[in-house]
Amino acid sequence: MIDFSLSEDLLEIQARARKFAQEEILPIAAEYDRKGTVPPGIVEKAKKAGLLNVTIPREYGGMGYGALQSAIIAEELGAACSGISITILVNGLALTPIQLFGNEEQKEKFLRPVAEGAKLAAFCLTEREAGSDAGSIKTTALPDGDDYVINGVKCFATSGSMAEILVVFALTDPDRGARGASTIVVPANTPGIRVSKVEDKMGQRASNTAELTFDDVRVPQSNLLGKPGRGFPIALQTLDFGRSGVAALSVGVARAALELAIGYAKERQQFGAPIITNQGVSFMLADMGMKVEAARLLTWQAAWMADQGLKATAQSAMAKCFASDTAMQVTTDAVQIFGGVGYMRDHPVEKLMRDAKILQIYEGTNQIQRMVIARQLAKL
Repeated sequence: MIDFSLSEDLLEIQARARKFAQEEILPIAAEYDRKGTVPPGIVEKAKKAGLLNVTIPREYGGMGYGALQSAIIAEELGAACSGISITILVNGLALTPIQLFGNEEQKEKFLRPVAEGAKLAAFCLTEREAGSDAGSIKTTALPDGDDYVINGVKCFATSGSMAEILVVFALTDPDRGARGASTIVVPANTPGIRVSKVEDKMGQRASNTAELTFDDVRVPQSNLLGKPGRGFPIALQTLDFGRSGVAALSVGVARAALELAIGYAKERQQFGAPIITNQGVSFMLADMGMKVEAARLLTWQAAWMADQGLKATAQSAMAKCFASDTAMQVTTDAVQIFGGVGYMRDHPVEKLMRDAKILQIYEGTNQIQRMVIARQLAKL
């Protein structure tokens, strides 16, 4: 039997996340979007509310939540501000390689301090010449005695200049190209790491996005996750697990825009009647509502499959692609419904539209998602 209702546990998580989003995030969203900085203390507040490091197992100090629980949290936080929220949520992406591929010693060494200390982690895969083509990374981590020596530059690392743990993808055997890539955990205070740039972004401005330069950074080989040369399978499996989170964040952004547009359309009078009575506007809202609901269901399916241990490569790509496209379309339509008012920088839908764009880009562009989906369909 199929049941689309949320359990009492999920309803409690949803209510807790919504309360935090409405009380702690929404009131400061516009201010920190303008400032382009992460609000001080928001990470500690999220930890106190039980909304930080939620996917870390309980035995290492986390909440032990699965993908569906995380998706419900992401939607609620994203509806308030996806920029502030991504700082809270990104640890789920950065720490997944340690959770999936770390040994017990590594989990104890790296997961527990992050979970117990309200610390941040960063996922360091992308480079200037290796975005969608991640196999073109040039950062090296060459063996030297019992250590790896890392050299290279990683860009667009969310929380990059704030994180205390970096999960770095680098070539341990450059002669093998992409098959020589490995995954290494690097404490951010290791000598030789410097923040070479903090990005000034169009949207999600209340998050930290940094470029990190590694100059002869020496870390023990015991920090290697899994086996040498398994970096890209680790990255792909991590992204499969994490894409439902981006999808859920997208649903939150789209939902917020839809709710604002409905409220305005009921109040705004033109030609002697609320504009929601105009078929051109009401049909736009109908399409927006259909897409938000469809995106949520697709997101929950992908998250549920991940929790069941089922292969969710196609479903997670579908969810991320559809939900983020929905966020972009719905926020654009919301601005249209608001008209000139919605185009002004001091209006929430203007911010939602800017925030939505990056959802179609990070954790795999939607063009890449379509490639992934097509390849999975070809296997049927």
